[in-house]
Formats: sequence, C-alpha cells, structure tokens
Amino acid sequence: MAKGPSDHDLRLSLTDRFEPRTPRSVIEEAVRATLAFVDQPQREVSILLTDDDEIARIHGEFLDDPTPTDVISFEVDDTIDLVVSVECARRKARELGHTIRAEVALYIVHGMLHACGFDDHDDDERARMRVAEREVLARIGRHVTPVDEECD
Repeated sequence: MAKGPSDHDLRLSLTDRFEPRTPRSVIEEAVRATLAFVDQPQREVSILLTDDDEIARIHGEFLDDPTPTDVISFEVDDTIDLVVSVECARRKARELGHTIRAEVALYIVHGMLHACGFDDHDDDERARMRVAEREVLARIGRHVTPVDEECD
C-alpha cells in the first residue's frame, strides 16, 4: 500500500532533559499536525525540551537576551530546531488552568509556525498566528485558554 502525505515517516529528533518527561506521542502529534497545516510534511524537526536556565543560556548565546522564554525556533539547513522550556510550560499551565501537555504542544506549534514563515510582531501577523495555533491545536484535541479566546 502506498503512503499518502499524512502517512509519511516523521523526521523528528527529540532530546528531553526535563523531569518528568513529556510523552513522545504528545510531541509527535503537535509536530505532525503543524507540518500538515503548513503543507510541509517532509520537514525535519529537532526539539530540545529543557528548563528555564538552559533556555535562558541559549537565548543569550544566540539572540543576545539572557532571559528565560517559552520557545526559541531556528531554521538551520531546512531543519526546524526548537528549544522549549517545559518549566515555563508547567508554570503557565498551572496559572491558566490547562494541562502542561497542551502548553508544551502550543510552544511546539508556535515555534514551528515561526520557522515556517508566521510571525507575531504586529497585530495582523499576531492574529494570523493565533488563528493558525488554534487550528493546529484543535486538530490534535488540545486547547489552551488564551489562544482559544483571542481573535474571535
């Protein structure tokens, strides 16, 4: 049986340095749904799940801002590289009353959309990004309160 576009082999490299570990299935579903949304199913994706200290170090080294953040995305040789602070996701999810897994999925979707040409620097771009985030998260059955409330 021939493989269709949604049946492709996922090209995902994952390093999870945060305890407790995020189930790989959560990451894979967010990556697959985002790649399908942007119609780039063959893109290679590399993800580092880490804490605030490490993401702050990377943020400072590559973007001259040594503060922690939620997600950093890079595009290197057509590979999407993401660094995600699961510590930040845990804090934000508790604050907003949804699951850590949904918040991690949001960070993955958001970072991947950035690497695929979406931006959020002005109101129009931000609205387009939020609509895309909601659409991708809905496809995988994840809901994150601020994303679901904006742009309605």
